[in-house]
Amino acid sequence: MDSPHGAAVTAEGFGLKGPRGWVFRDVRVAAEPGALIAVEGPSGSGRTCLLLALTGRMRATEGHAEVGGVRLPKKMAAVRRMSALGPVTGVSELDPAFTVAEHLRERALLQRRYDGSLRALLRPRAERAAQARARLDAALDTAGLDLDTLPKGTRTSVRDLERLEALRLSVGLALTGRPRLLAVDDLDLKLSDAERALAWELLRSVARAGTTVVAVCSEAPDDALRVTTGSESGAGTGNSDDTEEGAADALAETGRA
Repeated sequence: MDSPHGAAVTAEGFGLKGPRGWVFRDVRVAAEPGALIAVEGPSGSGRTCLLLALTGRMRATEGHAEVGGVRLPKKMAAVRRMSALGPVTGVSELDPAFTVAEHLRERALLQRRYDGSLRALLRPRAERAAQARARLDAALDTAGLDLDTLPKGTRTSVRDLERLEALRLSVGLALTGRPRLLAVDDLDLKLSDAERALAWELLRSVARAGTTVVAVCSEAPDDALRVTTGSESGAGTGNSDDTEEGAADALAETGRA
């Protein structure tokens, strides 16, 4: 897989107001292509909504941002085409009833059907299938997922994966489309210190390969570009429950893509 060219991410006064108040507000970002961006803040401070807004999946209501030179919220569809979601609760989760093989097969089919130029789509089906599989294998390699080490290989159910294995699978699937921006939610949730270190090293490797990465976390590593939600950025005013309800209302109002 050719190294994807990461997208620069900038934002100024970026904010989202829902029916219950501000979900996040006054966010500023200045990240070069291939950067590792950590969205840090307490649960309920608008972190996931900021992640979705920066990938063109929620419409901000204040300020502006640019991803790969494409302005938000004006050109959300264009940003969606250059970005991909890893695990985001309620939006892009793995299906626990599926096996790893079923997820891989589904992604390969989608890749062959919707990606590539018209000329690529006119190539023989076997050739397109082989190219899709090669791209998927390369993406899984970047994500550090060795299928042979899983309990039942590709027949392992997602529900039987360790959290770090599921993260690697989700990231690998997202990378098959060679996105310029990869987004990951709740990176450090329910991980031990050792697993957390491995998860961040995974995202560093993705960024080193050329893809800009933005990840939601409770505590950012020192080498990441840190973007804070909560009181420091003006987001998350009020108690956590109110903020989470406001985020849900905002998502319902703006829609998903």
